[in-house]
Amino acid sequence: MKILFIQTGGTIDKEYEQGVEAYNFVITSPSIARILDKSKPSFEYRILPVTKKDSMDLTDADRDSIVAACTQAAEDRIIITHGTDTMAQTAKALSHLTGKVIVLTGALRPERFYNSDAMFNVGTAVGGVQTLKNGVYIAMSGQLFPWDQYHKHPTTGQFINRQVQT
Repeated sequence: MKILFIQTGGTIDKEYEQGVEAYNFVITSPSIARILDKSKPSFEYRILPVTKKDSMDLTDADRDSIVAACTQAAEDRIIITHGTDTMAQTAKALSHLTGKVIVLTGALRPERFYNSDAMFNVGTAVGGVQTLKNGVYIAMSGQLFPWDQYHKHPTTGQFINRQVQT
């Protein structure tokens, strides 16, 4: 089995810009490469950067590029690293695809931060992409949801089942 990792940007990929005195984040190399390097996975994978944007800056054209990358991919197991603010919009755009397991994941804190949830969320996504049936899912806060059944808690930022009271 070979897993395709698609980078779209978002907090998971943010880094402090070098040589800037104020807090300024930029999206550069895929964080997934560092996560996989640390994890030493036993599966084959490929990393494909598609966009490098904060999810609030993604356009419909960007989403079309993400859909096209998934459609054209030889792999039928795909993990997309994505910003959490508009993850649902991208998942909805992907929801018509068939014959693939697609899991979107991200982080509430950049992967470069020592207390980031990035590795945990990517691990959840990797487990899910290998075992779930075809469809589009979200892997966040240690849980996997069909894309249309999650809710981002407005205070904690955690992703929870839509039926759970907030």
